[in-house]
Amino acid sequence: MLTAPMSLIITVDGPSGTGKSSVSRAVAEAIDLPHLDTGAFYRAATLAVLEEGVDPEDPAAVLAVAKRIDLDQSNGATLIGGRDVSTEIRSEAVTANVSAVSAHPAVRSLLVQHQRQWVERHGGKAVAEGRDIGSVVFPDATLKIYLDARPEVRARRRALQTGDDAEAVAERMAIRDLKDSTREASPLSVPADAVVVDTSDMTFEQVVRTVLELIDKSST
Repeated sequence: MLTAPMSLIITVDGPSGTGKSSVSRAVAEAIDLPHLDTGAFYRAATLAVLEEGVDPEDPAAVLAVAKRIDLDQSNGATLIGGRDVSTEIRSEAVTANVSAVSAHPAVRSLLVQHQRQWVERHGGKAVAEGRDIGSVVFPDATLKIYLDARPEVRARRRALQTGDDAEAVAERMAIRDLKDSTREASPLSVPADAVVVDTSDMTFEQVVRTVLELIDKSST
């Protein structure tokens, strides 16, 4: 097991289907750091918006909901007011609306505060994954990783996870990619100082090993 330095924030960005979540969790476990899934915060906010019957396109109403709820992550679970919503935030309804909710600048600003405070509460150390972590949330991170993969590979991986048709998944992912990369607030982008890792032809174990090697080099 690698030993984490006194201060260490590893950011893992990239589009869906690149292995961000599974790789980030494995890396965090390997170096004994907390793991933060920032995308789950946006999904939790989206779930709360839908449960309250609020229009995801209404920025003021969405922000009001986001301000009322108590978001947290603990032991891999995503919580709203202490309620474990880890399963609910992966529903089709949440997936279909999370881009709209996360596009509102004021909502993103609020949730970025939550994410930074979460890391502070965990000793200023974390492996944090998302879509704007190295570029916006933790621009001074110790190491920034950007995972990528060919579109057809990403779609195939996600289809295997969900059981959906790969072509349908590819269409949904293309729409999500476009929304995420063109939104006004914190668009999905490769941080200028990030190490890009193309996972298309790599096994899960190879990706994890590559990231761990990069962390080891960055700490020496």
